[in-house]
Amino acid sequence: MSDKTPDQQPQPAFMVNAQYIKDLSFELPNAPAVFADMQSKTPEIEIQVNLNAANVQDNLFEAVLALRVTGTAEGKPAFILELSYAGLFTISVPQEHLEQALFIECPRLLFPFARAIVADVSRDGGLPPLVLQPIDFIAMYHQRMERMAAQGNA
Repeated sequence: MSDKTPDQQPQPAFMVNAQYIKDLSFELPNAPAVFADMQSKTPEIEIQVNLNAANVQDNLFEAVLALRVTGTAEGKPAFILELSYAGLFTISVPQEHLEQALFIECPRLLFPFARAIVADVSRDGGLPPLVLQPIDFIAMYHQRMERMAAQGNA
């Protein structure tokens, strides 16, 4: 047993304080005709992923995983699903590791919950559940760094 008092316990470097739906929208713009269109052909699906982060106070940060999933069938919009899923994180890491924590670790922790919401909303909207494939947030981070470096050189 340790002789340390609770005040002397080391604080975690990374902690999830809360997770929440910041914004959610689902549309079937051509219902009910879209259901007939999807009977004859599987819709083409496009997924856009955006990551944002902001300092709330001291070591408290909000990270937002924004997903936009659109489907077209027979050349017409079948569905539009937009989700901004956020989390509040306490992050106490050296400054040089902060961006990686915000743009790799935070979305990695948020993604499974956002994925479940997308599946549930698409199913509840009358479609088959849309199960998103895993996202490589490390590769996204490196692409972001390359874009920022290219913009800095332009």
